Formats: sequence, C-alpha cells, structure tokens
Amino acid sequence: MSEKNIKFESLNPVDIYGVNDDNLDLLRKIFPKLKIIARGENIKILGEEDEINLFEQKWLLILNHFEKYGCLNSNDIMQIVEMNHSNDSLSKEPNIILFGKNGNPIKARTINQQKMVDVFEKNDLIFAVGPAGTGKTYTAVALAVRALKNKEVKHIILTRPAVEAGETLGFLPGDLKEKLDPYLQPLYDALRDMIPQEKLTSYLEDGTIQIAPLAFMRGRTLNSACAILDEAQNATENQLKMFLTRMGKFSKFIVTGDVTQIDLPKNQVSGLVHGIKILQSIKGIEFIFLDERDIVRHKLVNKIVEAYKIDKNK
Repeated sequence: MSEKNIKFESLNPVDIYGVNDDNLDLLRKIFPKLKIIARGENIKILGEEDEINLFEQKWLLILNHFEKYGCLNSNDIMQIVEMNHSNDSLSKEPNIILFGKNGNPIKARTINQQKMVDVFEKNDLIFAVGPAGTGKTYTAVALAVRALKNKEVKHIILTRPAVEAGETLGFLPGDLKEKLDPYLQPLYDALRDMIPQEKLTSYLEDGTIQIAPLAFMRGRTLNSACAILDEAQNATENQLKMFLTRMGKFSKFIVTGDVTQIDLPKNQVSGLVHGIKILQSIKGIEFIFLDERDIVRHKLVNKIVEAYKIDKNK
C-alpha cells in the first residue's frame, strides 16, 4: 500500500470538489481501488502505486481544465478521465480569447478587437486607440491573462497615470493605496471577470499581477511580463517614453487610450498623441484604431460619442 499527498493552492476547494463534494464522489467511483481523503486544499491518496500515479495524472488534467475554463462538472471529469485530455475543442470557438470566471467565454466582439488579438500574437508592442466603450482595456487585460495562463509570461503589470479628471486626489480619504485604487478600479473589474477571486487574491499578494500608478514604473525593467498602460492619453511624452523603455526580455506591452478624453493641463502634450506621430513606422509596433462601430456598451454610448464628435468638428 502506497500513499501520496497532493496539495493545490490558490483555488477554492468547492470549485474543484463540487457542491456537496459531487466531483470528489465521482472520482471515488472512477477509482474504487483508491482511498481518497480530502481536507481543504490537501488530498491524501492511499492504494497501489500504479493506481495512485494514474489518479495524479488525471488530477493534474482536471486542475488544468479548471485553470483554463474556470468551471468543472461531472461531464468534464468523465471526458478528462476517458479521453486523457480536457475538452480543448472549446478553445477553438471563433473569437474566444480565454474562458473567464465560471467558464464564461471572453470574446473579441468586434472586428477591431479581433485585430488586437491577431497583432498581439505577432508583435511585442501594440497600441489600441479609440473612444470610450470600445473594449480596449478589457481586451488588453484578457490578452494579458491568457498569456499568463499559457505560461507565455510570468507577470502581468497594469498601470495608469494618476491624473485628476476634475477631482482632487489629495483630499480623498485614506492612505496612498486607498487614494489611488479608484483610478485603477476598471483594471480590477476586468480581472475579476477573468480570474476566480481566490486565485486573483493570491496573484496580487505574490506579485504575479501588479497594479500600480504609472509613476511607480520608473527605474524598473520588466522581464517576462505582459504590461498594459491604460488611459495613455493622460501620460506625458516623458512618461510614455519611460513606460515603453521598461520593456525587458520576453515581454509584451499594450498601450491603450482615447485621444478625445485628455485630462492633462492644456500646455502639456499627450504622450499618446506624440507617440502615434513618431512610432508608427517602427517594425514590431502595431497600432489598432477603434471607432464608434466598436462600442460595446449601452447603445446610447455610441450616440453620445458621435454627438461630441460632431460638436467638436463644428
């Protein structure tokens, strides 16, 4: 009789074992020769060595399936056990970037969002420029999470300039983190759609995912990372240059922004506007320009953006 202890971290045991341990009970039926004892994130397996090794192989495939798709049920387990792999055919559905929380597919929903996906695979630096509601940030975060899940990068770095858009940062309550978190909230929101909360908390605590104001990037070299600069229209020329020159080995960068919503003082040139002018001819850098046709929020957002555009051109 052999014994094996298996531990899985940063996952909610209920997600793996199933409600009322349904998934765990199914595994006990599939492996009747083994005694399977589960306590939290620890599983103890007792039985013959060959059976234990087979269980461990299937168990790793089960965990990989949950990591990829964000859900796990009895049908998934049966398919993994019987076919020796998880259902990769799902990932071949058109426009799916990754499977988020609860297995919800995160898709490219417009032609230009799909362009972001396509050029990201072939270039280490892409710019996604367009009006509010076009899914620039959401798609960029999805690409970064997919790269992390596929082990193409080791870290995700998400950053924004902490520029006040009519509000006064200094008078907000709390410490520095509490003052800055509201500016970074859209990045947290996107991540929560794509990564289970326990896993996300673990990633944030161990630095696998880092969310910080742009000023905190100075002096760093970002190796094996996917770094996103969001709201880049509010970065100065020097700040954008600083961010882009953080790129280290095996890293990919995404810059997103909306040149119609610049909150910088009128005497300062937007780093994004400047970057569009001087960087488009460099091989390895791709620009995707999204427009009103890519807006995926409420139907009124499209009309609002168009009204402001017409008013500006009068």
